[in-house]
Amino acid sequence: MDRITVLIADDQRLFAHGIDIILRTYGKNEITVAGIAENGRQAVRMADRLQPDVILMDVRMPVMDGTEATRTIHRAHPKIKILVLTTFDDDDYVFSALDAGAIGYVLKNVKPDQLVTAIRAVHAGDYFVSPAVGYKLVQRAQEGVQIGRRGARYQGELNFIQSKFERLTRREAEVLHLLLRDFDNREIAERLFVAEQTVRNHVSVIYTKLGVSDRTHAKRAAKNALRTS
Repeated sequence: MDRITVLIADDQRLFAHGIDIILRTYGKNEITVAGIAENGRQAVRMADRLQPDVILMDVRMPVMDGTEATRTIHRAHPKIKILVLTTFDDDDYVFSALDAGAIGYVLKNVKPDQLVTAIRAVHAGDYFVSPAVGYKLVQRAQEGVQIGRRGARYQGELNFIQSKFERLTRREAEVLHLLLRDFDNREIAERLFVAEQTVRNHVSVIYTKLGVSDRTHAKRAAKNALRTS
């Protein structure tokens, strides 16, 4: 049986070397670690040079993030299989990575033998996602049904908000929309079928992009911008 060559792309050196040891131990004679990249740009360069079978790609890295690196590598080397290995299960990360060309998405709390199973699966060309991520895929399908039920008015309002704040992702625009309607984090989470911590993360990013520090100022900035149209 040919060995599966793996490139690890993760800026946390201790974690990356830990994965190296795990794969050497649990992968036995089946998996070979070809190298470790510490950022997305380095991952692109090493993919060009090493031509690994599988890349374990983190999504948040310096210089170039994992999603951009995934897209770049997938376009240049479509035969290289990319498996995202990260702590982030946020919707935007999941769907952006899969859209960029990843065919697997697992969380860093995965068990060693399950990680080996995931590597085998994507190497064979099969999609592989952690159960929590698979649940999100189902949630997104359910969400699509719910959005359809909300009607054209809701979509029109959401489209307008995103047109005024182009730096926001679609999900962030939706969270801002609900903030403007005075929903709290728990209510937003329930409405969008996501964890409350995910909503907190989105709210924090919204504050940064709007240049504000709290919910009151975010709502005020958004309302002022919307009134100028």
